[in-house]
Amino acid sequence: MKKREVTGEIIRFGIVGVLATAAHYGIYYLLKNYMNVNIAYTIGYVLSFIMNFYLTAFFTFHASPSWKKMIGMGGAHAVNYALHIILLNFFLFVGVPDTWAPFPVFAIAIPVNFILVRFVFKHRKL
Repeated sequence: MKKREVTGEIIRFGIVGVLATAAHYGIYYLLKNYMNVNIAYTIGYVLSFIMNFYLTAFFTFHASPSWKKMIGMGGAHAVNYALHIILLNFFLFVGVPDTWAPFPVFAIAIPVNFILVRFVFKHRKL
C-alpha cells in the first residue's frame, strides 16, 4: 500500500471522525441533563455509529457497505465502546465535569478506533 493512499485514508477518517464525534457529543450533551450520563453517552454513540458506518464505507475507504463489514465494524466499535465507557467513567471519577469528560475519551479512543476500523475495511475477506 502506498504512503499517499494511507495518508488520504487518515485525512478522510479524520473528517468522518470529526462529524461522528460532533454528532456523538451533541446528542450526549443534549441528553445528559435528562438521564444517566452513561445512557446519554450510549445513545449518542449508537446514533453516531450508524452515520459513521456509511460515511466510513463510502468516503473514507471508498468501499461498498455490507452486512459483513457492518458486523466487523460493529465488533470494532464494541471494543471501542467499552474503551469509551471505561474512560468516561474514569474521567468522571477523577473529577472531570460531565460536560468535558468526553474530550479526553475521544483523544484516546479515536486513534484506537482507526486501527480497528481500517482492518475491517481493508481486510480482503470481508
